[in-house]
Amino acid sequence: MSGWIVVGVGVVLCFFGIGSVHLAILASGFGLGWLLADLFGASGWTPLLVAVGTALILELLVALVFKIARFVVGMVAGSLIGAKLYSVTSGGDRNIVLSAVVVVATALVFGFLADKFRERVLLWATALGGAGLILSAIGLIWPDSVGFLRHPNPGGEQALSAALWVALAAAGWLTQRRLFPKALNLRRARDDEDRRERVQDA
Repeated sequence: MSGWIVVGVGVVLCFFGIGSVHLAILASGFGLGWLLADLFGASGWTPLLVAVGTALILELLVALVFKIARFVVGMVAGSLIGAKLYSVTSGGDRNIVLSAVVVVATALVFGFLADKFRERVLLWATALGGAGLILSAIGLIWPDSVGFLRHPNPGGEQALSAALWVALAAAGWLTQRRLFPKALNLRRARDDEDRRERVQDA
């Protein structure tokens, strides 16, 4: 049951994350809490409780400092990507220090990029973060057949898991671009391009 909840949150983040800053924060925070709890072997309802608590704390922080909301969303989604990246590349090794370095470094990179390049980076961050969350949850739901999506072994499983992650993230990226062109300023960019072409033709 808990795996299906996580899949649902991952779908929201991957395919609808750019539509609302608050939605992106809640979904990213939930995903980050769940992935980190899962990464360190928490079981039962603990990962879900950690996920809900992380989402609520981050939403409160953003409410207090809304001026840096993009940075925070980028950082949280980056943390989610870092946790999934460590999960895919670690080969089952649960090194706390190394995982913390990967998660924090990825979080800071995405936070600063989101602050500078805004919605374009948030689009990638939410698509990648949501896709990673979906695959990890599917690996939890069906551990015997696709458990490698959660914790792949070195070699072919890692390569396949990474390829599926990128493919699903690309689908999320394309979907969000089509659903939220206004949030991404795509319409304005197209209008400016059309205006330039008309001026050149005249």
